[in-house]
Amino acid sequence: MELKKLMVDSKSVWMDFPGLEGFSVEVANLSRKELTGLRKRCTTNKFDRKTRQLVEELDDDKFLVEYCNSVIKSWEGLKYRYLEELLLVDVSKYDPDDCLPYTAENAELLMKNGADFDTWVTETVGDLENFTRDK
Repeated sequence: MELKKLMVDSKSVWMDFPGLEGFSVEVANLSRKELTGLRKRCTTNKFDRKTRQLVEELDDDKFLVEYCNSVIKSWEGLKYRYLEELLLVDVSKYDPDDCLPYTAENAELLMKNGADFDTWVTETVGDLENFTRDK
């Protein structure tokens, strides 16, 4: 048996977000190949006039969008009252126990503006054990 036949590009699992009861996120672990491809799609070469050389430049906004779409697959149980613990919002017009639906745009905004959520996703996705242990 060859190892390359056993390898997969990604695997997703549901993980509970700590401290926010009922809030679970489906996250995907990406292979090194997938992460490298993602980074390449978000990198451009620009000519630096001072050094007269091509310089790689990462488009941070594009990378965030691509990264979110690749690693955050869905969520459930993100109550409006939980949003106040993750970022600065005004949810006074909503029932605090109603849930914000998952959309790619909501995930991007939460990653971009919620430091704790961004850190948790990055650490969770980077920990291979989360994707290999039996749940």
